[in-house]
Amino acid sequence: MKTTKFVVKVNRRGTLKPQYVQRIDPTPIQMTSSRKLALVMGRLTAEDAVKSIETSRCSPELVSVSVSA
Repeated sequence: MKTTKFVVKVNRRGTLKPQYVQRIDPTPIQMTSSRKLALVMGRLTAEDAVKSIETSRCSPELVSVSVSA
């Protein structure tokens, strides 16, 4: 059975490669350029991460990922 989880993709102004949220525990949130290392999380947690890193210089978005249960 597959479930849908989310990763948070962040495009920052001035960089060509998107980054993904790796950890949300420390401040600031840790980022990685590897999608394989990105934190897979539920929708509510992902939405909270998007709200906390949303600024004028970066635009976060939710990307859905199918995960085997």
